[in-house]
Amino acid sequence: MLNHPLPRIDKDDLLKELLLPYCRFKYSDVWIDPIGKHKIGCIDITDAAVVKKIFGKNKTQLSIQDPPYNFIAFTEQRTAEFIQWCNNWVRLNHDLMSENSSLYIWIGADQKNHFEPFGSFIKMMNGTEFNSRSFITMRNQRGYGTQNNWMAIRQELIFYTKGKPKFNIKSEYTDIPKVLRGYYKNIGGNKTENFERSKSQFIRAGNVWIDVQQVFYRMEENVNGCFAQKPLKAITRIVEASSSANDIVADFFAHSGTTLLVCEILDRNCYTFDIDPVYCEISLRRLENLREKNKTGWQNSNPFYEEIINDKKILDHLKKKYNITYS
Repeated sequence: MLNHPLPRIDKDDLLKELLLPYCRFKYSDVWIDPIGKHKIGCIDITDAAVVKKIFGKNKTQLSIQDPPYNFIAFTEQRTAEFIQWCNNWVRLNHDLMSENSSLYIWIGADQKNHFEPFGSFIKMMNGTEFNSRSFITMRNQRGYGTQNNWMAIRQELIFYTKGKPKFNIKSEYTDIPKVLRGYYKNIGGNKTENFERSKSQFIRAGNVWIDVQQVFYRMEENVNGCFAQKPLKAITRIVEASSSANDIVADFFAHSGTTLLVCEILDRNCYTFDIDPVYCEISLRRLENLREKNKTGWQNSNPFYEEIINDKKILDHLKKKYNITYS
């Protein structure tokens, strides 16, 4: 199998600059799906007027947000600035959401910095009109840490609602079979087993997700170069639980385009944004790759492979900085 790695784009400004000529987006561009399903906007989502113009009279029934907290907020000096920035787009979200809708936010908790920005973000949300619904933990299959510390193998997902949206409980059942038997409850004077009262032979995910595989390079859905990519299975669970066919799903931080892809697969309409033209291009290429080849990612290759093999500047940069060569 050919191996065409791409290092983290967010940490290599030169690589990003070299990829820009191959992007169909520049700042302020909006791609509108020819078949009328999706929109991709290369804009700053704190520009409320522009975002509202893209939505028009449409409202979203579900909003899934994964703000770039990794390298923006994980310093004590910048947490307050990050929270103020979040407050702006959270309130914009509220304006764009329908009367009964759901909001899911991935947010980090740095164990070396007083668990920020999670703590400050939760406090900020307490001052909004959203209702807290659940605090979900997704277990990573790998983690970070030191030899003298607990390893972090979780990602935090917080769930809020506006009004009283419907929740599809069927979406919460996993593919893990129930194996534990036992007497748990008296009903009508009789002890009943867990299996007798259950509507399924499989366990429910609840608010601790242990059945979602982290995106590794060996998985087809892998988008090389995107560090913060979320698993399709995780986003699928959210979309199935809190939206219906033809609903609008909003994602202000497109990154690798996972929400866009899930909406395409599940027949939802996705309005997604990113301030960076490179990630907007990656999201669009991923959608095109699904439609043309029925592939969810590039596994050991990457979305810019065809351009890179013919660009000496990029090849030289990858060789010099990372000792990466393309075959």
